[in-house]
Amino acid sequence: MLLYIHGFNSSPLSDKGLVTASFIKQHYPELDFYQPQLPSEPLEAMALLIQMVEKAKAANKPISYIGSSLGGYFASYLAENYGGRAVLINPAVKPFELFDEFIGTQYNPYTNETYQVSAKHKQDIAEFDTAAIMNPDRFYVLLQTGDEVLDYKQAVQKYHCCKLLIEPDGEHRFIGYEKQLASICEYLFS
Repeated sequence: MLLYIHGFNSSPLSDKGLVTASFIKQHYPELDFYQPQLPSEPLEAMALLIQMVEKAKAANKPISYIGSSLGGYFASYLAENYGGRAVLINPAVKPFELFDEFIGTQYNPYTNETYQVSAKHKQDIAEFDTAAIMNPDRFYVLLQTGDEVLDYKQAVQKYHCCKLLIEPDGEHRFIGYEKQLASICEYLFS
């Protein structure tokens, strides 16, 4: 099973989500591929992801993850606690430190949803922090130094013991992501 986990205010309908789904359908049609639209409430989002992972584990299915931004943060927690390999794309390392600037009304352009971010969300997100990576062999982390949303150096520091691809320049959405999908899948499924 491959679980694609989108980031904050995003969706499976983002460019990365669509490109990933197309690539998997074309090259791995037999794979159980899931791309849930996550609820805006962090505890609900993680409950959904954990339910999917536990169901796969109960069926003895191997699990892999691709997580982008906040999805990378969630994927880190899942891989560390439930096993499986994870590819993280410009992952959020300490998103709870950034939540103050998002408190209030938010709008998701993919789902047309308007919702509230509260101080409680910041605490909820912090519950899933993996302060140290205990299983570095489970992670492949792709970073671009030009990420305008997150400081890539935090990810380098946290995932220094993992497989890393660090590209100069770029941006948060990870320019050229589609060119990385073959190596991403090779890592996940080899």
